[in-house]
Amino acid sequence: MILKIKTLSSKAILACLANLVFSANAESLSIEKYQQAQQQLGKHTKKLIVGTIEQPNWAEHNQLIYRSRTEQGEQFFVVNAATKAKKLAFDHQKLAAALANVTEQEVNHKKLPFNAFELIDKNLISLEIDDKSYQCQLETYLCQLNKNTVKSNELIAPDGKRAVFIRQHNLWLRNLNDNSEKQLTTDGIKDFGYGTNNAGWVRDEKPVVKWSPDSKKLTTFKHDGRNVGEMGIVSTEVGHPNIDVWKYPLPGDKDIFKIHRVVIDVEQAKVTPLAMVADDHRSTITDHVAGRDGSLLDIDWASDSSHFAFVSSTRDHKTATLKIADATSGKVRTVFIETANSFFESGVSAISWKYLDQSNEFIWFSQRSNWGHLYLVDAASGKIKNQITRGDWTVLALLDVNQDTGKLIFSGAGKEGGDPYFHYLYSINKDGSKLTLLTPEQKHHRVSLSKNAQYFLDRVSTPNQAETSFIRSISGKAGFMIEKMDITKLTATGWQAPTPFIVKDRNNEHDIYGLMYKPTDFDASKSYPVVNYLYPGPQVGSIRGRHFRSARGDNQAIAELGFIVIEIDALGTPGRSKSFHDFYYQNMGDSGIPDQVAAIKQLANKHNWIDSTRVGIWGHSGGGFASTRALLTYPDFYSVAVSQAGNHDNRNYADEWGEKYHGVLVKNADGSTNYDSQANQLIVENLKGKLLIAHGTTDTNVPPYNTLVVVEALIKANKDFDMLMLPNHGHGFARKPYMTRKRWDYFVQHLMGATPPKEFTFSE
Repeated sequence: MILKIKTLSSKAILACLANLVFSANAESLSIEKYQQAQQQLGKHTKKLIVGTIEQPNWAEHNQLIYRSRTEQGEQFFVVNAATKAKKLAFDHQKLAAALANVTEQEVNHKKLPFNAFELIDKNLISLEIDDKSYQCQLETYLCQLNKNTVKSNELIAPDGKRAVFIRQHNLWLRNLNDNSEKQLTTDGIKDFGYGTNNAGWVRDEKPVVKWSPDSKKLTTFKHDGRNVGEMGIVSTEVGHPNIDVWKYPLPGDKDIFKIHRVVIDVEQAKVTPLAMVADDHRSTITDHVAGRDGSLLDIDWASDSSHFAFVSSTRDHKTATLKIADATSGKVRTVFIETANSFFESGVSAISWKYLDQSNEFIWFSQRSNWGHLYLVDAASGKIKNQITRGDWTVLALLDVNQDTGKLIFSGAGKEGGDPYFHYLYSINKDGSKLTLLTPEQKHHRVSLSKNAQYFLDRVSTPNQAETSFIRSISGKAGFMIEKMDITKLTATGWQAPTPFIVKDRNNEHDIYGLMYKPTDFDASKSYPVVNYLYPGPQVGSIRGRHFRSARGDNQAIAELGFIVIEIDALGTPGRSKSFHDFYYQNMGDSGIPDQVAAIKQLANKHNWIDSTRVGIWGHSGGGFASTRALLTYPDFYSVAVSQAGNHDNRNYADEWGEKYHGVLVKNADGSTNYDSQANQLIVENLKGKLLIAHGTTDTNVPPYNTLVVVEALIKANKDFDMLMLPNHGHGFARKPYMTRKRWDYFVQHLMGATPPKEFTFSE
């Protein structure tokens, strides 16, 4: 026998030896190892922390309400920001007994069955349990069911007396005091109804409206989906399945959702159409025209409710037009137009334009300088009066504008040095003077303003430094601490925080920031395979917030099995410059994957215990797309991928998403399109490694056909792969126990070369 000898690097030799060891021993990973890993999941780690602040909510009179994990269990507190007085919100044992009496269920005073409550007055609170609302007197500790409270399909008026809902495609008004109803519209029909909450990828029964400040009017739209294409999902049953069919526009469709804007006088039940053509179903920041609470986005009423400002966005997301509408006549006046080369957004963390009706001005957010900044615009002429903020940093969200003083409060990032993803709070005058930093620590700040914007809650931390919470004053006066996380019990278990790191991007131009997770029994003399978790965005990054968490998904749990887990925010991540965010505009097949590869290679060059010859990758949704993409575009680097619920071809996904980030679909004469470059099914011949591709069969966000087109192509290409279809599961199965175990098993078996414990069961 003649052996051909090839010269190998020392690292490659070590990797080969490691693989030989794995294959020779065919070792099994113990159940104990999996048990250790599951203890790193959030449901276990968060129980070991006290001094937390959860569900913070400002009430009247500068009172902050929040829930905290304490040595005595979960407790609710009220803090008066002006007097600095902190007290328990109520007697938890007495309230538990009162709730047990009215609900006829056991109630644990150490873990009350609600997450938040509303302080109605000094001795009266309102709360919800199992979609039922209760009022509780704190003097007598008697609770009673609220029979006429707001229902989940209603949107309440600012005065709290009425709520609007949809019935048979029309809007109705319900009086919350006497439960009487009044029909507001009459001409709504199927697929052309009022306030319909359907973006294709998400639907809700709650109407999409924006109430006027005086609660006498609302603005909404007729949602035109009459010619829009349909999507269908079939359930798994014994017998005839349930078939869900709904309107779901796709990139390139001739017809997409249109919104015909109207204003409604609820006192007279009078509907006035706005004097304009129908808008495309678009907003300036998200993939829907509805906010989380159902309110219509990009609307700002005048304080006297006589008129309102709004923004119309074009189908391609490039042009935003700011307009003013008269709430009585429906007349519309165009004030300001901005067009971006890629896509226009009116903020990073939230919509950040504001109508100043008292001075007839606008605060406008723009990235025209390559950085997100605020501008003052004259509402009469549409001329920019002055730039308010400036510099190589970005405004994230405009949080408050005091029209009397001209003071703005906003969050920003990148100005204070260090991690550019750390958030800070600032104030500034609308003329650009007196820019003031209100959060001094060079850390990440999660802030919540009081109702009158005089005070704010400031939760200060980093990914590896526990959170300390303060109440601070906008005036700059010294704040005071209200909670400090105690992680003593957590660290006593051996728990460790992830390690932040900085590397260079693929072109060695930009600093790229990431987190690394190592097993708690880490041994620098060993060589560890790598699991790369990613979410490519572009609306968010992999890491999301930079605040302290006891667990970030199952990153540390996977590390505990014997891996190095790496996540980075690559090029294309928002919150930095516009050019940084736009990096792979019209090229979503990129998804920042070259930066993931570059980061891992740099880390491997720095740390001998990182084995860059054994690299796996996983993600969900956009990460499901990107993990498959990485395996197919870097087949000699990534050897294993777990791909979950991926939008593998955005021609099969919601129009707003694809047309914003990849552009409007263009079909060429030869049958090709500008979307071919992002379609995973077109490059399946590149598959070399192990692929587990998973999807829920009733996913209405990313319909399962997105995965099946790739599966079909893999079959045609005669490729070996593994598929997991989860019957009757929607989009959110990423952290479900079975999927989690299969994900762990797949990396243990195919990346580590070990045998996972059979049918491991997660504890409660």
